[in-house]
Amino acid sequence: QVQLQESGGGLVQAGGSLRLSCEASRRIFIISNMGWYRQAPGMQRELVAGITRGGRTNYADSVKGRFTISRDNAKNTVYLQMNSLKPEDTAVYYCNAEPVSGSTAWGQGTQVTVSS
Repeated sequence: QVQLQESGGGLVQAGGSLRLSCEASRRIFIISNMGWYRQAPGMQRELVAGITRGGRTNYADSVKGRFTISRDNAKNTVYLQMNSLKPEDTAVYYCNAEPVSGSTAWGQGTQVTVSS
């Protein structure tokens, strides 16, 4: 069974930083492009950042220059470093694995709250 375990959410003041982590099972991690999505109340889930197996990254325009996605293949973990956080970044953040074959997997979500 695919498992994605997120950690690192919390409450932070505007301008602060947080780092989210998502550890995946080895079997799925090595064959997957990984991503972080977020969903604010009443809003659709949106892509925040993605990273391919080869390390190519992409970002939502709203987070470019503030957020950095990375992956540690030795630890089966993908990270999202979030700097200069804004109240509009408040959302539940979800880790996502898109394997080259098989089903997409989602983590359970971690809450990020940015106070003004």
